[in-house]
Amino acid sequence: MQTDLVVLGGGPGGYAAAFLAADEGKEVTIVEADQRLGGTCLLRGCIPSKALLHVAKVISEVDELGHEWGVSYGEPKVDIDQLRARKEKVISTLSGGLSQLAKRRNVTVIRAKGVFENSTTLRLEGEHESIPVGGKLTFNHCILATGSVPAMPPNFNIGSDRVMDSTGALELVDVPESLLVVGGGYIGLEMGSVYANLGTKVSVVELTDGLLMGADRDLVKPLHKRMEKLFDGRIHLNTKVGSMAEVDNQIEVTFEGPGKYGHERFDRVLVSVGRRPVSRGIGLENTSVQLDQRGFAVCDSQQRTADPHVFAIGDVAGEPMLAHKASHEAKVAVEAWLGEPVVFDKAAIPAVVFTDPEIAWAGLTEDEAKAEGRTVAIETYPWAASGRAQALGRTEGLTKWLVDPETHRVLGCGIVGAGAGELIAEAALAIEMGAEVRDLTETVHPHPTLSETLMNAGEVHFGTATEIYKPKKK
Repeated sequence: MQTDLVVLGGGPGGYAAAFLAADEGKEVTIVEADQRLGGTCLLRGCIPSKALLHVAKVISEVDELGHEWGVSYGEPKVDIDQLRARKEKVISTLSGGLSQLAKRRNVTVIRAKGVFENSTTLRLEGEHESIPVGGKLTFNHCILATGSVPAMPPNFNIGSDRVMDSTGALELVDVPESLLVVGGGYIGLEMGSVYANLGTKVSVVELTDGLLMGADRDLVKPLHKRMEKLFDGRIHLNTKVGSMAEVDNQIEVTFEGPGKYGHERFDRVLVSVGRRPVSRGIGLENTSVQLDQRGFAVCDSQQRTADPHVFAIGDVAGEPMLAHKASHEAKVAVEAWLGEPVVFDKAAIPAVVFTDPEIAWAGLTEDEAKAEGRTVAIETYPWAASGRAQALGRTEGLTKWLVDPETHRVLGCGIVGAGAGELIAEAALAIEMGAEVRDLTETVHPHPTLSETLMNAGEVHFGTATEIYKPKKK
């Protein structure tokens, strides 16, 4: 079997690349090891976790209605089977839609593991009916989109299904009485929030001195405060997990830290200490593709690798490991393959942590500015001054702009608060377009909305914010 372009991986980067190339009239084949298209994001990541986070948020909001507004509905009753079935329905609906789109675009889908025999040949491993006789596929070019998988340190891999990675946590086998989350990153906090709102006693242990160490501390502070309440204070920083062992249908964990020492048993443990690219075991050594020390495929601004036949996109091509980055890199790779003068050169790739409150940022961060020795004006607007935030009872939020003091161009933005993930898109657009602060303040924003806080934070730069008194510095 032969094809002009093969896309190895059917995730958000892979299917975006395949569909665009097919729309340009090219012969395209997707090779995907999973039985369904969608990749980690759709099948075991972004989509199912956000579906469960929606349920957790509703439970939390109902609880707040009773405590703060005097409207109560009694204790929630969770039908775990129905909850799991609803999550699976969301996945199957979206994945089925992708399969139909592939058919309508005449994209061939082979459900197999693809292993490079050389730069233009894949060996197809598996037993699916879509695998051709002989099990080989030759091609002119390949877009490598194999994604990433959860990292599991060897000392935590004790052979027990009670020790889970993010994939296992999303299967929602049960609602355990107790859960330890190892790692204070976004995946651990998101899944910890889900289980806590379903009734689990959740604890978090983090090796460093703060949660979400890649994020702005001003944004993390309100989240940490709310997480402390949700987890009943069971957040242990500067603490190392020494060992794990299954004892009497529980996991016994030893701790080494100033705030947590000794051992404790949990019904389940979620290990959430990062992800690693899928670049080993797929025959890349039989090509000219080069990998860096972390296993990422080295590629240029057109997503070309050192092998002239292979492009790389998405998680396997490096940080940040975000689905929306993958889909934009897919567009660049296909257009470069078609000979277009295109490069991946984004001023802002937004990142969102879908906890409650959400944290979102785009462009330059305060820590990056300090590390680079750049002088920036930092303008913040507290949501306590927002009428909409007051009406929602969610005043812990904050909107923050980083501005070039000479040109007044916006360089970065950070938001913490309810719906921050929806609000950050305006900031990403402003940064990408090279907008000045006045472009934001002169744009009429609807009232009362949380989107106003982007305009209001811009007004702080000029000392003209109406709802707070913060005169411009002389």
